[in-house]
Amino acid sequence: MWNETSKSITSSGLFDESKVHAPQPAVIEAVEVASIGEELGIEPGDKLLSINNVQPRDLIDYKYLIAEETLNIKIIDQTGEIHEIDIEKDLDDDLGIIFTEALFDGLKQCNNHCPFCFIDQQPQGHRKTLYLKDDDYRMSFLYGSYLTLTNLLEKDWLRIEQQRLSPLFVSIHATDAKLRAELLKNPRAGIIMEQIKWFADRKLQLHAQIVVCPGLNDAENLENTLNDLFKYADGAWPTILSTAIVPVGLTRFRPDKDTLQSVDKKCATSVIQLVETLQKNYESKIGSRFAWLSDEWYLLANEPLPDRIIYEGLPQEENGVGSIRSFLESIDRATQQLPKRISSKKKCSWIVGKLVVEALEPISQRINEVEGISLRVFGLKSPYWGKENVVTGLLTGKDVIDGLRGKELGDEILLPSIMLKHGESTFLDDITVEEVSKTLQIPIRIVFDSDDFVKKVLEIPSHPSKY
Repeated sequence: MWNETSKSITSSGLFDESKVHAPQPAVIEAVEVASIGEELGIEPGDKLLSINNVQPRDLIDYKYLIAEETLNIKIIDQTGEIHEIDIEKDLDDDLGIIFTEALFDGLKQCNNHCPFCFIDQQPQGHRKTLYLKDDDYRMSFLYGSYLTLTNLLEKDWLRIEQQRLSPLFVSIHATDAKLRAELLKNPRAGIIMEQIKWFADRKLQLHAQIVVCPGLNDAENLENTLNDLFKYADGAWPTILSTAIVPVGLTRFRPDKDTLQSVDKKCATSVIQLVETLQKNYESKIGSRFAWLSDEWYLLANEPLPDRIIYEGLPQEENGVGSIRSFLESIDRATQQLPKRISSKKKCSWIVGKLVVEALEPISQRINEVEGISLRVFGLKSPYWGKENVVTGLLTGKDVIDGLRGKELGDEILLPSIMLKHGESTFLDDITVEEVSKTLQIPIRIVFDSDDFVKKVLEIPSHPSKY
């Protein structure tokens, strides 16, 4: 049972607080040039022990602690010597310190057993980080990752309230208690509406997500869930700011006999009709559509993407809601004033997921009108995951190799950065860009956004000389 005290929520014995990791000294990765940290002599590899005699648990604590004007900082350097530094600074001045991790006491992992969890639908043997089931409210606050609210301790609820950690991003899936507990395979999951009320009572806000599993939480159940959430979307301080509806993603590695069904064209069409009808009702009441479908629904249904205005402020673009429409809009701007010709002929290949290739064809046609440019778009499927229609971000190194082997690729491959681990050149299957390049015997360049894509296609320098 989920109990409420005068201030927060108890864990009711479901979790052993003694097993929670103690904070570790925060390892410093970098120090910004001309920052307070550099002036103090702090160096990469040093460790932060405390600020004003408080050991920060994570980046959130750190930000709170350094907001003071007078600080006592304890640092341990790489030789093991402890330095105690007293400083005075302007209120809210940053120290310019970057840490190797955002959490200093370990990641809160998921205690659910959702059969549709993508983490469990991966083959074994790859880098350990691919198998971490993040269900940490701090990562949700800092980076917009989704959590289920099923693993929070009493002190977590109290901290969310005291530090006003809002908005958080919450995976709802269903508001019916029995259905949500069944979907998450966790009896604790059924109290979601009580938890939403807890946030509402404290004027804390949420973004919601629903992963639709055909035959389970679609149709009437989806409508009921959206209407339940919408009750918390009205007023001067709404609790639920937006809701994203995304299709379940299933791979060939999922557990046997999980009874889950993939989203097909018929299901996608039905969900679109339901949600768009509800959107009109919601907009008439609060001036916002409130709930949005990820772009995949329209691609799976072979329907055109909604106009950009439909997505309003793109509150869940990182969740695939309007991300393709937004990219098309930005690349349309970037290609409005293309040159008539380029000085040297160039042939290149642009790699995307098969699901999105049709939507991107008009862009390639526009670029190919430039004399001297030959751009070929390859929409690849993913034998690795066992998926015919796949978004670009899920393509693996093996998919790229298998999909392009023996093809005429031109002078180079343009590869979207969304396919790679952040800050590295590694695909989801641990194959590197260098390995793909060597196998296909062709140079590969990473493109980061629409402007970068156009610059690299046309060979426009990022920082052109004024001469």
